[in-house]
Amino acid sequence: VQLQASGGGLVQPGGSLRLSCAASGFTSDYYTIGWFRQAPGKEREVVSCISYNGAITNYASFVRGRASISRDNAKNAATVTLAMNSLKPEDTAVYYCAAAGPTTSLTCRTESMNYWGEGTQVTVSS
Repeated sequence: VQLQASGGGLVQPGGSLRLSCAASGFTSDYYTIGWFRQAPGKEREVVSCISYNGAITNYASFVRGRASISRDNAKNAATVTLAMNSLKPEDTAVYYCAAAGPTTSLTCRTESMNYWGEGTQVTVSS
């Protein structure tokens, strides 16, 4: 399984961005995919996850109302997009996408993810 995150960068406070995760190499179509982040000196935390068919999503309280996750599935692959707006300096972190499965449930905990991609840096600063 390969996961490639992209879309990070420098954004002004109040701005928006879209992170994309290209996932491939799944052994089936049943994988939860999630976005996590890790700021310097802090533990990695979940941002948002989406179930294998896109029917179930969840969001951490700190992004609820400011983020939207979606996915576009292909055979044993997917592209998951996290759109974020009203960005704050405290959103600054390395953002990672990760996958868990095969599963039909929404698995959305750091310790439950089976596969991780390289992170993409998001910096919110004026």
